[in-house]
Order: sequence, then structure tokens, then C-alpha cells
Amino acid sequence: MNLRSQRVDDPDVNLTPLIDVVFLLLIFFMVSTTFDKESELSIELPKADGALLEKNSLQVEVSIDAQGSYAINSERIINTQIDTLKAAIVKVAGDKRDIPMIISADGKASHQSVVAAMDAARQLGFSRLTFATRLSKKDN
Repeated sequence: MNLRSQRVDDPDVNLTPLIDVVFLLLIFFMVSTTFDKESELSIELPKADGALLEKNSLQVEVSIDAQGSYAINSERIINTQIDTLKAAIVKVAGDKRDIPMIISADGKASHQSVVAAMDAARQLGFSRLTFATRLSKKDN
């Protein structure tokens, strides 16, 4: 008669292959994911009728959102002071004052914000100002 208790072995689960697969998946997703940080302002342009202009590669676009924040060529500036706005415009335009400046203001932006952008352009010597609008849909 066998009186010894039978020894039950605990099942062993080897987690090494599972960890390897998880790390490979993590590396795959890290490498294949693009991290775009877009700092565009949300602007709802006012409507107007008119002809479309071609986009010039050498231009300064001042965007103003509904809260009065500025962006120069889709780069936000840190505050709404006119000196900061002028410095950002100079950084983009350099010494060129004959290139077009486009002011894209949200329809709900304050008049003061738009006038400040125009004043900064005037103080820097820009004379070719354009206001961006969106085409209004004509009712037939």
C-alpha cells in the first residue's frame, strides 16, 4: 500500500513570450504613429462675394480667432500685445515689406483685435493688406 500523498505540481506559465510580443507591439505602434502638434486657430471667416486669389508662397498670414488670439502663418504667438505681434511678423517677413499680408479674422473676433493687426502692419511698413473671407452661397 502506498501511503505517500501524491505531489501535485503547480502548472508553470512561461510569460516571457507574452512580454516579448507586448513589447514588439508597443514598439510597432510607437514607430508607426505620427505625432502632429497642430496649433491652428479655429476661425469662422465672414462671408463675402468676390474672386479667389492664388496663395502666394511669400506672404504673411495673420489669423485672429474669436477670443482675439493671434497666429502668424499658423504659429500661435504667446500673447495679444502689439509688440509681440510685430516681433512675430518681423520674424516671418524679415526685411521684406512688399509681400502681401493676409488678415484672417474670425467673424466674431473683436474689432480691436483686427485694428491692432492692421496697426502693427502699418507700423512695420506693410502696404499690401488683404482680408480673408469665405464665399457666400448664393440662393438660387
